[in-house]
Amino acid sequence: MSEASKSTGEPLPLQGIRIVEFTHMVMGPAVGAVLVELGAEVIRVEPIGGDSTRALLGSGAGYFPMYNRNKKSICLNLKSPEGVAVARRLCDAADVVVENFRSGAMERLGLGYDSLCQTNSRLIYCSEKGFLSGPYEDRTALDEVTQMMGGLAYMTGPPGRPLRAGTSVIDVTGGMFGAIAVLAALQQRHQTGRGQKVSSALFETTVYLVGQHMAQMAVTGQPAKPMPVRISAWAIYDVFETADNDQVFVGIVSDGLWEKFCQSFGLADFAADESLKTNSQRVLQRESLLPKVRAILKGYTKANLIPLLEKTGLPFAPIGKPEEMFDDPHLAASGGLGETTLPDGRKTRLPILPIEMDGKRPSQGGRLASAGEHGEEILRGLGLAEAEIADLRDRKVVG
Repeated sequence: MSEASKSTGEPLPLQGIRIVEFTHMVMGPAVGAVLVELGAEVIRVEPIGGDSTRALLGSGAGYFPMYNRNKKSICLNLKSPEGVAVARRLCDAADVVVENFRSGAMERLGLGYDSLCQTNSRLIYCSEKGFLSGPYEDRTALDEVTQMMGGLAYMTGPPGRPLRAGTSVIDVTGGMFGAIAVLAALQQRHQTGRGQKVSSALFETTVYLVGQHMAQMAVTGQPAKPMPVRISAWAIYDVFETADNDQVFVGIVSDGLWEKFCQSFGLADFAADESLKTNSQRVLQRESLLPKVRAILKGYTKANLIPLLEKTGLPFAPIGKPEEMFDDPHLAASGGLGETTLPDGRKTRLPILPIEMDGKRPSQGGRLASAGEHGEEILRGLGLAEAEIADLRDRKVVG
């Protein structure tokens, strides 16, 4: 781990902020995942036995470990009045509440913002939803639903074959927007002394991400084409095969980089060709130029090609897979992966927040709480006596 990644003992920026989460899956937990890394105390309220997200298989198996590190866990039976009363006490002692359940669910429990702010006027209440206020607000939504609905799947797949992005990009980005809203509300609370309700949503997040294509339509009068058949802004901006049947992405995004490319690969004829001097000229000849460049790069193995590209300053990238990131030398040197202890005791390394603050990577390390692990500690912090805690456990109000 680099020096910039090591803990200095200095307080993280959100130290002293308490957040209570009523969340599941990805979008809601992603809000707390950001804020806990910045130093907030995040308490997850789970059902008795634990959040079902813990047990997901297949592509869902990584949800819980990625977005719930460093959080505390208490299991409450919110179907009982006593469980709701404990949750209410937690919220009364919180700076922030985060929830991502269906519209009306928290209100039916008496844990909606309008109720909680009566006893905690400084509370910031973050609702992560499928849609913001409007005609769609009561619809059920998922990451994939809004990718399809908002134009992202259309832009990702080839014509006629909409394709969701290869990660929960809308859930995670929607969670990030929720965290941004929470931070803005905390700053406003410094000025006003009062909290507020904030929201972000999957559909509006999707539309924000395709906003560049909407702007393209506004500027050009032509609808954006799906990425696989788009008209590229640059002539050389594609994935190329190597001699050893691997792949490397190469982008030549300026006339200066074209000159460096020609010099590095000994392409004197290309460099001297006046009809290829500018990017616009090269774009107009892209159909004839690309096969020639493909043939040139196909003459190199990946191992020989990458050092050459590194020297040119061209944007380039070997085509990586998620599992290869565990051994990425840059992430290893910069401390971009933090050690995480899984619930069964195994250790792994997962990405920490992709930011630096004062030259350091903010992180609280990485540990996943077992379901209800911090229940007694949290209840004591609320002032409950040992006998009360034991009674709640006996009656399965707390798990």
